[in-house]
Amino acid sequence: MKVAIVGASGAVGQEFLRVLAERNFPMTELVLFGSSRSAGKVYEFKGKKLTVKELKHGDDFKGFQIVFTSAGASISKEYADDITKFGAIMIDNSSAFRMEEDISLVVPEVNAADAKNRPRGIIANPNCTTTQMVVALKAIENLSHIKRIHVSTYQAASGAGAAAMDELELQYRQIMNGEAVTVSKFPYQLAYNLIPQVDVFMDNGYTKEEMKMYHETRKIMHSNVEVSATCVRVPSLRAHSESVWVETERPISVEEARAAFEAAPGVEVMDNPAEKLYPMPLFLSGKDPVYVGRIRKDLANPNGLTFWCVSDQIRKGAALNAVQIAEYLIQEGEV
Repeated sequence: MKVAIVGASGAVGQEFLRVLAERNFPMTELVLFGSSRSAGKVYEFKGKKLTVKELKHGDDFKGFQIVFTSAGASISKEYADDITKFGAIMIDNSSAFRMEEDISLVVPEVNAADAKNRPRGIIANPNCTTTQMVVALKAIENLSHIKRIHVSTYQAASGAGAAAMDELELQYRQIMNGEAVTVSKFPYQLAYNLIPQVDVFMDNGYTKEEMKMYHETRKIMHSNVEVSATCVRVPSLRAHSESVWVETERPISVEEARAAFEAAPGVEVMDNPAEKLYPMPLFLSGKDPVYVGRIRKDLANPNGLTFWCVSDQIRKGAALNAVQIAEYLIQEGEV
């Protein structure tokens, strides 16, 4: 099996290398592709040195079975035909194809079988905030249909890439040294601050990130659920947090919800208020599960439940989810 990573030098591309190695992904060859700036860079993978090839139009993807793409929506759209024309399955981490009707949007714990439907040879990886939320919500949906979701996200700097993480660390150093603060990756200084804007604003007053959570959740869960989100950038380095309120068709007890979360694939419960045990990004960066805590009844709604969840958005929100899709396809004999 020949596998490729497009966008190998980015934060998610680098995470692909780690995840593929850790999970001992079954392949005979791994090839890295990148921009002209990245071409020639050398990365180590399982004791071997791999050199990044420049991504070009042509027949470079002939003979590949799986191609993971994480180089941005414009690159995914431009090179999709090159990648898929010889039969490779393109698992795309960008926003390019997520809401197109003939392309499945997949989170394996929720809707793995959708990956078998790929008329164009493309499977889309959801937005990171949506991914971690639906992994947790699937446990509740199995108990009673979710009618409404309200969610506030607390998104780490890494959601904007490796350079954004560097900028946050730089800002703290500059502040401590009494220097002018560099602001380029975010609308405002992020250090010692919160920014209630992730992505651009839409005509309805919501941001593009917030509307992704609305549309993607409905598509992945095959649901008519209504979703209202507020997405906030916070000065943590890595792993996103979310405060989630759900309204179900029937009341669900805390005990019932906790048991469902504990049994759910991809979910780890951390919920013991007496011991101050709850998920926090500082301690969960680099981990695979979606961690759930602060499970409690919604005091404002008899059919409501609320919980807190944290997940590493570069792993489960990006690279890990894509690799899990590929693993499912192999398991099902689709590759």
